Amino acid sequence: MPAKSKAQQRAAGAALSAKRGETPKKELKGASKQMEESMSEKQLEEFASTKTKGSPSTFRNNVREGRPTARAGD
Repeated sequence: MPAKSKAQQRAAGAALSAKRGETPKKELKGASKQMEESMSEKQLEEFASTKTKGSPSTFRNNVREGRPTARAGD
């Protein structure tokens, strides 16, 4: 499942770094902390490696502008 925004991609990258032991887990905040605890390393790699061209800076911006969003089951 690809990241839906650049912010989500950055959070996944931070969580992946902590999961691998490259950065201390205590430095994580908010979404990245939650992602590190609940997702596998493989899932985090998929989120962090999503291409950002055309991605909104936040998922909310995408919804606000009326762009279609990818949802499970669509």
